[in-house]
Amino acid sequence: MTLPVVFRHQAAEELLAACDFLEAQREGLGPRLIGEVRKVIDRISAYPELHGFVANDIRRAAVRRFPYGVFYRVTPVRIEVLAVFHDSRDPAEWQSRTAVATEQPTSTRLRDK
Repeated sequence: MTLPVVFRHQAAEELLAACDFLEAQREGLGPRLIGEVRKVIDRISAYPELHGFVANDIRRAAVRRFPYGVFYRVTPVRIEVLAVFHDSRDPAEWQSRTAVATEQPTSTRLRDK
């Protein structure tokens, strides 16, 4: 059984910002990032406990070919993506999002750029 994957608003926004930044650096990199993140999300959905814990109940899945990680929490009914974060950024920023969410998730799908 696969669980639905939902993005918190901040995670969706930072993924889109990373996509825009990479696309501005070199044409085609933005969609490639989205494609690699989709693969990670598919893997997380199918095998939510595959990746190790990095803080309390938060897990990190590496994004292949890019220095990004997908930080997520598994609940009984869904998987919440808290951050899609560049490896060189201060982890305190994503760690501040680990409180249980009261906001509604943004989306269960990644849209194409």
